[in-house]
Amino acid sequence: MATASLTAVPARTDGPRPAVLVLPGGGYGHQADHEAEPVAEWLASLGIHAYVLRYRVAPHRHPAPLEDAKAALLQIRAGGMGLAVDGTRVGVLGFSAGGHLAATLSTAVATGDAALDLQAAVPDLTVLCYPVVSYTDEVHQGCVDNLLGTSPSEALLREVSADLHVTATTPPAFVWHTADDAAVPVHHSLAYTGSLVSAGVPAELHVFPHGRHGLGLAPEDPGPDQWTSLCAAWLTRMGWTQSSPRAM
Repeated sequence: MATASLTAVPARTDGPRPAVLVLPGGGYGHQADHEAEPVAEWLASLGIHAYVLRYRVAPHRHPAPLEDAKAALLQIRAGGMGLAVDGTRVGVLGFSAGGHLAATLSTAVATGDAALDLQAAVPDLTVLCYPVVSYTDEVHQGCVDNLLGTSPSEALLREVSADLHVTATTPPAFVWHTADDAAVPVHHSLAYTGSLVSAGVPAELHVFPHGRHGLGLAPEDPGPDQWTSLCAAWLTRMGWTQSSPRAM
């Protein structure tokens, strides 16, 4: 993928609405389709504008995906693509490697581009689904290789470990994972949530006992199939939707 692309899925509600940037996973090597448009359709059913970002992946390296995500969030907050967006309520939702991208976006990891490294490029809330978070502890080696190359420095590994950059201004988060995820250990979600709690940032974490990695909306997986209704209820409590919590 030479360039990023952004696709809008409008909310089924009139007037300015909250918006969420959806970042599918794929180990920074590809894009997982089931974590993209189907998730955007679910958000739209809750009255939230959704935007799917197909960000650059390998052979592109950091900070290319983060540049894509920051540019997309700034475009969304400014009401890009013709939708009526409430610019004070723009969030991010990411799966796996997309969860890592969402977490680095949320913790204001720098790209080095002053036009992108703005407070407006930090989302107002975060949803992380079995995310990759740490590049220093229980790492997902495929993500490391694809994002940073085969011999990254310790400083660079720490730079992209989102749990090390949480502050009191990091946005609230809803996080979920499965305890027996064999690809990305649950430690990643525990570490990020622990950092949020230590910083005094509201966080909600759900760990389901069983479920493979990459479940997406998980409509047929007992336990993880609850995450959409739990997240919808959280979004309602956050004031982002008046809809009744819905599962898919």
